[in-house]
Amino acid sequence: MPKQIDGIIPSNLIRFFRTIKKAAALQTNLLFITKEENLPRVGATWLAAPKLSTAKACTHFFLRDSIRFRRASALFETTKGGKMATKKFVDFKAVKAAVTMVGILDHYGLTDRFKRSANAETLTGPCPIHKGQNPTQFRISIPKNCWNCFGRCKRGGNILDFVSRMEDCTIRQAASRISEWFGLEQSPPADRSSDARESNSKAPSVETSERSPSEQETRRDESTPNKPLGFELTGLNTHHPYLMERGISADAIEHFGLGYCERGSMAGHIVIPIRNIDGRIVAYAGRWPADPPNNMPKYKLPPGFKKSQEIFNLDSARQKTDEQPLIIVEGYFDCISLWQLGLTRTVALMGSALSSGQEALLRKHTTSNTRIVLMLDEDDAGRAARAEIAARLVVGRFVKVLSLPTEGFQPESLSVEDLREIL
Repeated sequence: MPKQIDGIIPSNLIRFFRTIKKAAALQTNLLFITKEENLPRVGATWLAAPKLSTAKACTHFFLRDSIRFRRASALFETTKGGKMATKKFVDFKAVKAAVTMVGILDHYGLTDRFKRSANAETLTGPCPIHKGQNPTQFRISIPKNCWNCFGRCKRGGNILDFVSRMEDCTIRQAASRISEWFGLEQSPPADRSSDARESNSKAPSVETSERSPSEQETRRDESTPNKPLGFELTGLNTHHPYLMERGISADAIEHFGLGYCERGSMAGHIVIPIRNIDGRIVAYAGRWPADPPNNMPKYKLPPGFKKSQEIFNLDSARQKTDEQPLIIVEGYFDCISLWQLGLTRTVALMGSALSSGQEALLRKHTTSNTRIVLMLDEDDAGRAARAEIAARLVVGRFVKVLSLPTEGFQPESLSVEDLREIL
């Protein structure tokens, strides 16, 4: 019988890796038992058994009231001496770029079960993951190279997600198997760490003096707060068709101060006031209605504004009680849409990354009783960001990571029924 040891899940990834390293030093292989499901308690069971050849370990981000766990796993192959073996390099991006969902269907011999749409951009058929029979419940977008199951799975994703579910394996293992099936060559990036160490050992530690004055000024600027504006834009068109098209209510337009600007540097844009934690306007973001001309960006920010120092709508959300969860989204309109649906304690990072300044704001204006819900876009960037953000915020806070229904989905598109289901 293997020895059983109960312990609390490490909330710090450094402690997590130290645990694995220590186990390897003791020439003991570990198996951490986990599933993405509700568990009976906040705890973990470690099984130590010398015959096991693989060490699996997982960290979890959880919400206290539901004890619901999300898995972020790392796989370590161990040798007989207990030392860690190097992982085989897998380039996820290269695999997704090289292989199509059509090719994956052909590999599984499923091509004949799918019908192509009239415009030749969509494949429709029964879901091969849960072995469904409905011929319209599973759809594949050929241009986007992604899939969605509208049946029992209620999920979607890319080729890695599909193979992971078909093979009941991790994303890494799915990428490795696809590489083998299609003969993809995987070349790890050049290791420049030794070159860097050599150059660092020869050069004196005079980073500050050798940096150009403009670089030093930029670094200082990033750490200084944004100054409140000495003016407010007036005469905005609050009835612009674009606001109506996005379903923004009159109450939301008034609360957030939205409107179409016809003059000045923001002329031609829907302006969105960005306020600091004290509620003072520090910048206006501009959104070009519909598709912008001549490759112009959709969004415009004023020069010198430091987005990393602010969190959109935090000045209002922090005044709510901890009875409501604090929901974190990416974009302005995601935040505005959820606010309209009654989730008034919603804030936006104005992107998928969480800066150190934004993290400090969240910690300062939340408590250990605050429930934080991460609801980022359902795409590669959003999935990567929510795992990284959750790992940082979970220390001292309760964090829940929510997946959205389908690939490419954004919180702005959620209905009241969708929110009831996922929350």
